[in-house]
Amino acid sequence: MENNFTEDQPILVQENTIEKKFNKFIIAVSILIPVVVAVLFSVKLKDFGIKAEPLTFLPPIYATINGITAVVLIAAVRAIKNGNRKLHEKLMTTAIALSVMFLVMYVAYHMTADSTKFGGEGMIRYVYFFLLISHILLSIAVIPLVLITYVRALAERFDHHKKIAKITFPIWLYVAVTGVIVYLMIAPYYVN
Repeated sequence: MENNFTEDQPILVQENTIEKKFNKFIIAVSILIPVVVAVLFSVKLKDFGIKAEPLTFLPPIYATINGITAVVLIAAVRAIKNGNRKLHEKLMTTAIALSVMFLVMYVAYHMTADSTKFGGEGMIRYVYFFLLISHILLSIAVIPLVLITYVRALAERFDHHKKIAKITFPIWLYVAVTGVIVYLMIAPYYVN
């Protein structure tokens, strides 16, 4: 029997092993985050007798984090296009950390404060809800995309990483930018 392996195949097997190692994690996280956020979004600490002041200072902070994330994502793409892989890696790790910080603050705010209703009328109302709904749906979709893109980089499968990054980047950027826009549109209606 002839051995058809090339020198590249052991590396490919190792790279595929890294991706396979993270597949279940990616699936679990991609399902758990939206479910947990949805559940926690409806949980109010006061309903459990926990007296917690509404964290009304958080929305401008997590909106700012969204804006910073957008800037970091753009800087990361510029870094890799300029051949600075180390800076790209640091910026992408920073973008992920910022997204996690946003998520924690977002959930904390909604566990302590009632949801704010958008008070705009007419066409602006439709624009707001289009942005809000697309922001929410794409924020769910971007979770596995970010994780897969990141794992492909870890596995040093840069050809595959680059292909999915071309999908991940615009979606993630849209989510970050619309997060800021949605905040600015609803901010006048927050109760202090």
